[in-house]
Amino acid sequence: MLRELRIKNFTIIDDLSIHFDSGLNVLTGETGAGKSIIVDAIGLILGDKASPDMIKTGSKEASIEAYFDNINHPLLEDLDIDSDDGVMIRRNISAQGKGRAYINDTSVSLHTLAVIGESLIDIHGQHEHQGLLKKDNHLFFLDGFAGLMEDAALLQALYNEVIHLRHKVNELKERIRERSQRIEFLRFQINEIDSANLKHGEKEAIEEEMKILLNLSKLKESSETAYSLLYDSEGACLEQMSNAASRIRDMLNFDPDAKELLDIVDSTIPQIEDAALLLRKFKDKYDIDPQKLSELDERLDLVKRLEKKYGEGIDGILKYKEKAEEELKGLMVADEQQETLEAELNAKDNELRAVAEGLSQKREASAKKMEKMIVSELHELGFQKADFKVDIKKRDAVTASGIDDVEFLFSANPGEPPKPLVKVASGGELSRIMLALKCIEISQESGVKSQESKKDKSSGLITHNSELRTLIFDEVDAGIGGVTAQHVGKRLKTISDNYQVLCITHLPQIAAMADNHLKVEKIMGKDAVKVSIEPLSGSKRQDEIARMLSGKITDVSLKHAKELLGV
Repeated sequence: MLRELRIKNFTIIDDLSIHFDSGLNVLTGETGAGKSIIVDAIGLILGDKASPDMIKTGSKEASIEAYFDNINHPLLEDLDIDSDDGVMIRRNISAQGKGRAYINDTSVSLHTLAVIGESLIDIHGQHEHQGLLKKDNHLFFLDGFAGLMEDAALLQALYNEVIHLRHKVNELKERIRERSQRIEFLRFQINEIDSANLKHGEKEAIEEEMKILLNLSKLKESSETAYSLLYDSEGACLEQMSNAASRIRDMLNFDPDAKELLDIVDSTIPQIEDAALLLRKFKDKYDIDPQKLSELDERLDLVKRLEKKYGEGIDGILKYKEKAEEELKGLMVADEQQETLEAELNAKDNELRAVAEGLSQKREASAKKMEKMIVSELHELGFQKADFKVDIKKRDAVTASGIDDVEFLFSANPGEPPKPLVKVASGGELSRIMLALKCIEISQESGVKSQESKKDKSSGLITHNSELRTLIFDEVDAGIGGVTAQHVGKRLKTISDNYQVLCITHLPQIAAMADNHLKVEKIMGKDAVKVSIEPLSGSKRQDEIARMLSGKITDVSLKHAKELLGV
């Protein structure tokens, strides 16, 4: 259970340490004193989202530490955290937005914190009962009570499958309705691409050839001039080289060293002849019919038109054709696909209906049990003549939550039939109904937990197990008072036999039943606000109960306080 809580630099709290005992711990104080801030701090220990705005003005960091004794959680063992002497959970909030969480100085994630915290503390907020005013939440409450949340989740998953299949069938039907037109269109596109007889790299080759044709006259002139200079004119390069070779041979008759020079010249002459032969081929190439330019221009225009329709480059066009052929193939077998999908949808639909009806039967059985338990709890909470019904109407169609339309009906007075809770319940009645729901939730959750609190035969005192889970009730007593408050206090006191209970209250009837009474006070300084907390006993506790009774301490309120405290 929660033993110690220390809060530093959190909202308006400077430095606050709180000790909690087993049984019923009550926190009282004026409105705005900071009681709910303490609950918010505990929420951070449980993994709630933090914000730099939570840091006290002028501070760089806020921290919350909570000490729990005798905690045994499998995740702690997995993390190699020794919990024999209890665990210290610490949460730091940085102004830079980077917070840290630790368990016994071992850094942990917020997810780990939330998983462990869920087993330690259960917080019931002061506005939680407002959820009862939304009729859509009543089914959620029923499923939670009946332990059907997993069944409901499986039904919703199956419902989502049916919706997905139905969407696919409708989509396919739409395609089939447009199929004839689409088939003709795809065939036209495929034939258009096929008839073009495109080849990979063709566009680039056409552009290269057109570049040549557009410069044909210059190419022709340059190739003929070069051929003439090398071979076909008087005094051409080849003729001059032959003459030079003849003169070098004459030199060789007198100087053997000229042999090397002659070899070079003789090897050059064949290269010149090869160059001249190649030039003649180029000359002939540039004699192509100019009509070719028009043909290439038309071909390139065709490729560009196809690109605009189907994709960039010939590769893009051909890829589009492959996709079109694949779609055409699918359309040709769409009838078979529709039959298969509709058969699958029909089977899933039947399965969904069967699961929904099975879940509905479980809900109906649980609703009867829930009615009895809620009425019994309401009697404990002062509603001696109250009636509570779970009205279940059947829908024709299955929804994500099944075929049940659930609404809670309530009557606080005899002779009045139960009517929709959202229309007839007051704020105080909602608070007690929510407390009743929490009580039966706790009793189901605990199972045999009530046996953990045993009476010590020698002392006659109640012995509380320190491993008990902590329940926090943040002003669940809103809107009630008088005798009703006493009933609520007794119920909270009974719950505290099996759980450690922390209750924030403005009601003296509840505060008087506390095992541990803590007063929260906000002290206004000259330049700052300070929140303090004080354990109350004896006369100080009598004074606080008296203040809660009348707003100030008087002889009459003190007398009444003593009566409540039984002193």
